[in-house]
Amino acid sequence: MTNTTRFEILGSDSKLIVGDRLLGHNRQLLFITGFLSKRWGTKSKALAELCRKQHWGFCCFDFRGNGDSEGAFRDYTLYDWLDDSRRVIHMIKDGPPVTIIGSSLGGWLAWILGQECEYAHQLVLLAPAFNMMNKRAEEIPASRRDQWEKTGWMPWADDALHGNFPLSWKWVEESKTLWAQRFHIRLRISTTILHGLQDDVIPPQGSWDFTEELLKQDSQYPIELLLKNGDHRFSSPANLATFLELASLPQE
Repeated sequence: MTNTTRFEILGSDSKLIVGDRLLGHNRQLLFITGFLSKRWGTKSKALAELCRKQHWGFCCFDFRGNGDSEGAFRDYTLYDWLDDSRRVIHMIKDGPPVTIIGSSLGGWLAWILGQECEYAHQLVLLAPAFNMMNKRAEEIPASRRDQWEKTGWMPWADDALHGNFPLSWKWVEESKTLWAQRFHIRLRISTTILHGLQDDVIPPQGSWDFTEELLKQDSQYPIELLLKNGDHRFSSPANLATFLELASLPQE
């Protein structure tokens, strides 16, 4: 992308995490992609252009084992991708205040980071895939789930797109552990969840339930849930306009 600078930082196994960064003033947006998505998609390009126009900072990256980052997909799990996210936000923490924007699985990782990072000031979670891998294990036939646990491996799906991405059973175990910690609230951070009503990949009920349960835990938590017409990709012109409007809101 124009005006961005490629960076490479070491992961915990010395494999490179590759991303792009745009320096700016006043604020910076960190975009965390969804499962198997690469860093330069429709939404990240739109965010980068927004930041260029506003003279804000911007950052996006590929997880290890995916996109331009090093490593083989089968060697990494949910904890590894969370660690990649931590390393990237640590790299940019000396810049302006950070808004973390996460899509799908990246939305869940963004929530976790928001509870850890005092230099994160705002979250925008697009169709967050809370507890994604454990839910997947619960949805598939019991025979397939048992085989996944017994052999330790299963592709996300059998289609051409996903068949070459074997998932370790560790994804399920780690998903359960992180989900159990979801309301260990350490920081109150302004959070907006945006979810498409026609999302049949990550149904919006999950965002509704999460918001409702969080407010039962902490009735003053600064969270807002917005349900709009749109599918999981949320990339129609109207959807992108809504997405960019949320990303543009001033930090509180």
